[in-house]
Amino acid sequence: MIVTMTDSITAEQYAAIAARKHPHKYRAEPVEVDGIKFPSKREARRWVQLVALRDAGVITDLERQVPYELVLHVKYVADFRYRAADGTLMVEDAKGVRTREYKRKAREMLKQHGIRVWEV
Repeated sequence: MIVTMTDSITAEQYAAIAARKHPHKYRAEPVEVDGIKFPSKREARRWVQLVALRDAGVITDLERQVPYELVLHVKYVADFRYRAADGTLMVEDAKGVRTREYKRKAREMLKQHGIRVWEV
């Protein structure tokens, strides 16, 4: 159904339009693992791997969706952050598509925070 600004629709029609699922821009499929919702299968797979490493004592301080402030109040949210066995702080992003905006934010993370974003 195509609706223009001059059309009027019923509450039921609006609810039906609002309830439609729209595919993700880059075709990522949301998935739930252990009660946690992930925007992509790639990110969920990496989470399972990192949890296994944490449980084995290889990494510590595992976190998800960690926000960082960048210039001009721009925010970058890292998919994962943890400490490697040698104490190195690791920041990861489960990337399927490297957009121009993501590349800019990754450069700013290195420049402003001295943190390299690893892509998985």
